[in-house]
Amino acid sequence: MSSKDQIIQAIQKVKSDNKTLPEIPEFRVPEDLLATFILSIEGNKGQVISKEDFQSWMEEKGYSKILSNSERLEVSSSQILPSDPHELAELELAILDGQWAAAENGAIWLDDTQLKLRAIPFITEHLVITVPESNILGNMHQAYEKIGAQHSGFGVFIAGPSKTADIEQSLVIGAHGAKSLTVVII
Repeated sequence: MSSKDQIIQAIQKVKSDNKTLPEIPEFRVPEDLLATFILSIEGNKGQVISKEDFQSWMEEKGYSKILSNSERLEVSSSQILPSDPHELAELELAILDGQWAAAENGAIWLDDTQLKLRAIPFITEHLVITVPESNILGNMHQAYEKIGAQHSGFGVFIAGPSKTADIEQSLVIGAHGAKSLTVVII
């Protein structure tokens, strides 16, 4: 008998007790989800605006290289969605639709159905994500319940612009992704 067979036999002989997993407690949810979400995004160095203020915000910023996958905002894209993400190296602004958001930390869920190209939120200089107010949940437990077992192939929570810091506590915004995040509440 080979050593592999001996190991497999030894494992098969072990009797395990089927123990149930512990119950996950209900966590408190903030009363005012929108206000908590806004505070979380601002604490993450992002900003929140209303759909009504979006056009004037766009005019003020004056971005010219724009890619919008949003179905919630009317924006003219100056960039077409390429098959090669390297073609987006000069992208100034990407506008995407978020699916769910968690008020407790400002995390917004995006998956392949919104992104179309996984690199978009990381390669753009500035990022806009739309979130319907009705899709703001209290915490990550609720967000994961809503996401469930979706099979899009890729998903990511984004909670602000890219940030990194070194041991000397020098914070750099935009080192690994977007330099800014603006959330538009729909």
